[in-house]
Amino acid sequence: MTVKLDGRTLKAAKVMSVSRRSAAGRYEKAALSEGARAKLVATRQWLDTNFMNDEAPLMYSFNTGVGLFKDQRVLMKDMVEYQTKTVYAHATGVGEPFDEDVTRATMLLRANAFASNYSGPRVELVDRLLDCLNAGLHPVIPQKGSVGASGDLAPLAHMSGAICGFAEAEMFYKGKRMPARDALVKAGLSATFDLGAKDASCLINGSTVSLALGVLAQEDAKRILKHSDIALALTLECLRGELAAFQDRVHAARPHPGQAASARNLLRLIGDSKRCSEAARQTVYPDEARAPGTPAPPRVQDVYSLRCGPQVHGPVRDALEYINKIIGTEINSATDNPLVFDNGRGGYEIISGGHFHGQYVAQAMDLLGMSMADLGSISERRLARLIDPTMSYGLPRNLLAGKRGLNTGFATVQCSMSALVMENRTLSMPGSVDSIPGKSNAEDHVSNSTWCGRKARTIVANTEAIVAGEILMTTQALSLVADLAKDHPLGSGSRAALEAVRKVIEPALSGDRWYGIEMQQALDLVRSNAIVEAVESAVGRLE
Repeated sequence: MTVKLDGRTLKAAKVMSVSRRSAAGRYEKAALSEGARAKLVATRQWLDTNFMNDEAPLMYSFNTGVGLFKDQRVLMKDMVEYQTKTVYAHATGVGEPFDEDVTRATMLLRANAFASNYSGPRVELVDRLLDCLNAGLHPVIPQKGSVGASGDLAPLAHMSGAICGFAEAEMFYKGKRMPARDALVKAGLSATFDLGAKDASCLINGSTVSLALGVLAQEDAKRILKHSDIALALTLECLRGELAAFQDRVHAARPHPGQAASARNLLRLIGDSKRCSEAARQTVYPDEARAPGTPAPPRVQDVYSLRCGPQVHGPVRDALEYINKIIGTEINSATDNPLVFDNGRGGYEIISGGHFHGQYVAQAMDLLGMSMADLGSISERRLARLIDPTMSYGLPRNLLAGKRGLNTGFATVQCSMSALVMENRTLSMPGSVDSIPGKSNAEDHVSNSTWCGRKARTIVANTEAIVAGEILMTTQALSLVADLAKDHPLGSGSRAALEAVRKVIEPALSGDRWYGIEMQQALDLVRSNAIVEAVESAVGRLE
């Protein structure tokens, strides 16, 4: 299937399908819609006929220098050289290259911005960009060096140099890093591509790398949030928790939609649980400080990380609603400068604006980072309870099976997850409030959106690992007490989640092993969405 780009209707899910391989190992391809192609051709023909001469009025980046050289005319005879030099001048990125999915999302989103017909590129340029994308050619784009205004100039210049076959540029092709020209030829494309008037500015002047990071991070966060509700349900089963706090009438008294949705998910998952009950609490667990036959004290209410799960997961869900609106708008926006507008009289007008400024994405990514950092924090507090019998109501210490002392158990997993929580807390400091003027103060306020996107993506990945850790440890706990608690069945949703995990990961019932392997297996399960799919097959769609 080919994703058709018109600059108006592209959805985040389609960005993901082009940016990441399917289960079958393939990417979806992308192409301009016929309507977008016709508009681009018509606009560019008019511009070439009417404006591409040395008597035309000065139009920023069409026939002028950039930045503080905006009043310096560039002659038509120098145009190809000027476009080339513009890319060279801005290819100043540093650091490790972006991951393949970020690069692909960037290329797709830049092409979709062109399809909106506000930028004025030659249609051949858009085709070249999409040809590289569809051929699996991935420019080497350094992660650092953009301030998110005037767009992501440095990383986009590296992308541009690669698709144009500049001698200094590099690409990844079939897993190998090589000179861009070599990669282009191997893929069956011409080794070089000449840029026309404004083509360079179109390519580099937009906050598209920031947006690519934002789309990927947002979509991953949506998936993780469902897993967080499942992890909480599993922990409640492990600790034989109290379910009254999740009733609809409780959440109607404080009617935040995200909070109520999380509570409904929990009842859908474990509303029929017999483990989360007063009767189940009478069973004495292995390390419980209570003699057999001694009644369990009344629970009344659980600790905050359990009882307040909807009040913490809910704000993340509501934040994602806002972020989704911002990112959805940005996906179908023109973000370069200047923009070209139909004047309604058979011609076009060129207007300089500021759509390249990435503040919308920057603030949305800061909100995403803070929200997901807190989601990871509460998840880690729950999994920390699982290894301490005084907090887990008697689960085996460290969730250990085997000889104590000789074996250590899962306390080390909790330790690693706490390291990720601390990293997230540092990264969640807002970057969108930071600004350093650049370019001789021509850019006197910048968004820092690329850094905001990069750190949000890291926070999301860390949180994914923490939630996977909670799922791994809860399923270990449930397996350790399976025989002891067999008279009190799990809820339908948590049972489906446990079975999905056990298809891949056997419980550690004979002592320590290389826990890193099953931590990765749990993370792969979360990334594949296999647990959510199993749960939804059992209890219906989670919100």
